[in-house]
Amino acid sequence: MPKILVINPNSSKSVTQSMAHCLVEIGARTSHDIICIELSKSPPGIETDEHVAEVVPHILEAVAASDADAFVIACFSDPGIAKVRAATSKPVFGIAESAYLTALGLGSAFGIISMGPSSIGRHLRYLQHLHLDKRLAGDRAINITVPELMASNVIEGLGETGQALRDQDGASVLILGCAGLGNYRQDLQAQLQLPVVDPVQAGVMHAINALDLNYGGMFDV
Repeated sequence: MPKILVINPNSSKSVTQSMAHCLVEIGARTSHDIICIELSKSPPGIETDEHVAEVVPHILEAVAASDADAFVIACFSDPGIAKVRAATSKPVFGIAESAYLTALGLGSAFGIISMGPSSIGRHLRYLQHLHLDKRLAGDRAINITVPELMASNVIEGLGETGQALRDQDGASVLILGCAGLGNYRQDLQAQLQLPVVDPVQAGVMHAINALDLNYGGMFDV
């Protein structure tokens, strides 16, 4: 059975469990074995540029040690994705890039719900690198850390932020800008009547397609 390794680059088991829960419905529809892990050497949340740089060696180590057929880097900053793609011949997907590409097919402009203000500039730089920034309607933060997220219910803040992205910024699609937010996707989508993309689901679906269509490791780094 082909194996997809979903790597949570932080050390939070709660985030990994949340990701796995959101992937149950996908796992039920595919023959692929979807495995989620966290990296114990990493910080509990990846919230700064320093955190992004810190976890890249840990991701490379996990990929080198795995016999998976495809990899998903489950952090919305896609840390080290070019280096990881250069280090393996197998397909590698970042959840941010996957979410952006998914959103492009669902509406004319997407809005990002970020965790904190420090993420917004990093997201914009990456979007510019991908030449996708012109489709960005807005990026707004709910001002919460990853540990706080996993210990609370943030649907109210997500709803208010999503509404502002829709009504004030003109977003026709919303992207959840954190691997640990996927459990809110369906409720938020019903509340706001807009497509809402969970980036972890988007990344895994890209991996499934790559394996099913035998794209192999032919990806631009």
